[in-house]
Amino acid sequence: MNIKEYNDWVVDFYKKRKWYDYDPFIRIGFLTEEVGEVSRAVRSLEIGRDRPDESIQTIDFYKENLMEELGDVLDNVLILADKYDLSFEEIIHHHKQKLEKRFNL
Repeated sequence: MNIKEYNDWVVDFYKKRKWYDYDPFIRIGFLTEEVGEVSRAVRSLEIGRDRPDESIQTIDFYKENLMEELGDVLDNVLILADKYDLSFEEIIHHHKQKLEKRFNL
């Protein structure tokens, strides 16, 4: 599945679940929560959790958790972009141009 197909799928999925209807400010809260979960997943991979109430897991377990949390972040970004009629392709094209201009590439 390419990013356009996924973008369309996730927007449709969120609309069917009525999650799309949340105000952008609420969506930002969800995005912030998911970014925190990405931070926790990276910490688990890099330095561990060191908590007596959690058992140590395998690297594959922690990587799968990171992939899941990155997907949650991506979904929230895609929904926000869609609410403002921005495509992922437009965003990455614009961002690439910005970086190339900024760093004289």
